This record gives sequence, structure tokens and C-alpha cells, in this order.
Amino acid sequence: MNQTAPFRSIFRAAAALFIALGCASMRGNDRVVAEDDSAVARSLVGTGDTARLQRVLAKARRGEPVSVAVIGGSITSGASASSPEKNYGALIARWWRTTFPKSKIHFVNAGIGATGSNYGALRAQRDLFAHRPDFVVIEYGVNDPNDRASAETLEGLVRQVLKQANQPAVALMFMMHRNGTNAQEWHGKVGRHYALPMLSLRDALWPEIEARRMKWEDVEADVVHPNDRGHAYAAQFVTSLLAGLLAHLPADDRLPIVRPMPQPLLSDLFEHVALYEADSLKPAANEGWTFDAKDRCWKSDRPGSRIEFEIRGQAVLLMDWHIRGPMGRAKVQLDDRPAVVREAWFDQTWGGYRQTSELGRDLPPGTHRVVFEILPEKHAESTGCEYRVLGLGAAGTDR
Repeated sequence: MNQTAPFRSIFRAAAALFIALGCASMRGNDRVVAEDDSAVARSLVGTGDTARLQRVLAKARRGEPVSVAVIGGSITSGASASSPEKNYGALIARWWRTTFPKSKIHFVNAGIGATGSNYGALRAQRDLFAHRPDFVVIEYGVNDPNDRASAETLEGLVRQVLKQANQPAVALMFMMHRNGTNAQEWHGKVGRHYALPMLSLRDALWPEIEARRMKWEDVEADVVHPNDRGHAYAAQFVTSLLAGLLAHLPADDRLPIVRPMPQPLLSDLFEHVALYEADSLKPAANEGWTFDAKDRCWKSDRPGSRIEFEIRGQAVLLMDWHIRGPMGRAKVQLDDRPAVVREAWFDQTWGGYRQTSELGRDLPPGTHRVVFEILPEKHAESTGCEYRVLGLGAAGTDR
């Protein structure tokens, strides 16, 4: 049941309380945007079903340990925040510690720059569930494209979180590009289907920027990463939601029940995954490739060199490295499907990144071969032919 409309007044009151208590310490030109009720209301895309959140809040109210986690891209990892303590995830954790001093709050930052929800779904077991999170904020609204494919991988991640035995709560956070776009349209479909609370920095602040009541540079450090003020806004929108729920939290014996997870909206393919980073990949055949333990990759720069791996699953994904440097191209073939050419040279200068790409799906049961061959051709500006395999992933592994 969507509780957004009746919740907005509570949400505004919680934001005002947040300011009054000094939870956001900014003043003057850095005052929090929540002083504008319309901006606060806009940030709340949907309250969804808050049963899981209420139960986590009740757990903290009892003084029990609570694990708070965030997963996403470079924004979540803290890029452009002046210190780790000022990224939005750490600020959310600080609210939990301040509000529940008798509860031990464990904070997990599972952000990895330049990655999307496809890699997030693959690594959730390692980076999230190993910490048994009670509350998870997912932020992939700017790293994911606004399309069905990203909604499918996000759905897989959401389903993995919701099916955990301790019934964690999930909220979606939507950031924004400099042109005001994000993946909120398609990600929002997933959020509504699973009745997730959803908060949007874009919805809250973009109208302020368009109306010239706020400059982009007031809240953003570059074309996509929030500065300290932007991180504080994002955190405040989440904590205002939490504070509003806490203000009307019923007694433990009257807490709402957690409803069963619904059937998939798009698919459950990425609910069932396996991740094989390079150090766990054992070649079935190898001609000229070496394992680099420092950079955790299989690599070669010799044209014609080949390496083969075996993997099981209904879909196979590749993680490879892209950077402006002496990088080349590799021909990649999955089973007897048409080969694809992967370009490892990257035209940007800000650094390298891990790219996760789907090599194929709807694969038959059994073991599948992935073969890499270094090509002699390379980008005109590249001075070498190096290519790095960071890992392979499988989806639909046990359906």
C-alpha cells in the first residue's frame, strides 16, 4: 500500500525537527533545503510499504545492534565528499547513532565507483549480506542507463536483499546528472512493484536549479558527484523519512507484518547469481596470458594470445578494465555465438574503471566456454595492446 500522500505532512515535520535539533549543522548560505517544504515533499517519490523499516526502527529502539548499509557507485563510495564522514551514507549512519545511542550501529559502505546495478547484483553476497544489513539504501540512478535492462538488474539486487532471513528494509536513492536526468523512470517501476521507499535528490533540487534559486555548483562538485552540501541533502531526505516513521512508531506488539515478496516484475534472473573475480578464475586453456596478483586480473598484450574459461549459468557477464593508456582490443566469444570485440582504451582522463557487460543469455544448461584473444588492431591513440579480464559473472545459476 502506498502511504505517500498522508505521510508528506509527517515528512515535513520530521525535516523541521531535523533542523531544530541541529542534526544538519549548516547555516547561512549552507542551510539545508528542507527548510523549503516543497523541496522536502518533492524528495519523497514514494513511501511504499514501511513495515520493514518500522521493524528496524523498533529493533534500534530496543537497543539491539543494527547494521546500516549503502550500495551504489562512486557517489555512494564518497567521491567528492571532503571526508568519508561527510558522504550521504555516513551521515545516515550518524543519524542512527545519534537517535539510538543505546544501539550499536554498524555501517557498511559498499559503493564502488563507475559500477552499475549489474555488478551490484553479482557482488551483493560478498559486499552486503556478509554484514547482515538491516537497512539498505541502493543508489544506481546515475550509473545505470534509464532502460529495461538496468531495471532487471536492479530488480535482481532488490530481490536478493528482500529474501534475506533477517528481513532487511530497502530504500532507493536517485541522484542526478548535470542535465537533470537519471534512471528514475525505470528504477521507479521496480521500486513501486516492491513498495520500496524512494527518495530523489533530483526531484528535490532540480526544480530549484531550473528556477535559478540554486546553482548547480551549490550542491554538486562536478557533472554528477554531490559536494558536501549535496551529500547532506541526500542524507537528510532519508533521515527525515526515518524520523517521521519513528515519531509514530507503534509498540512492538502492534508493528505491521512484513508481506511476502511479490512475483518478479521483469525477471528473477539476477536474483540467482555467481561472481568469479580474476583470482578465482582458473583457465581451461592459456596461451600467453598471465595473472597479475597486484591488479587482480588476467592480462596479455601479445596479439594472438588466447585464454579460455568455463562457467555455468543462464546468462554470462564480463568484467574488464578500461583506461586511457597502452590498451588494446580483445575478441571475446561465448560458446559458438558470434564473437564481440572489446575496446579497453578509454578516451577520458579521470582514470580507469571496471565495466560489466552481458555476453549472452538464454543459455542452455551446462558449462559454457568464454574465449579471449588479443587482436593486433588497437585505437589510433593507444600505444599498446594490453587487455585485462577482471572477472566473470553468471546469472540464473540455480533457478
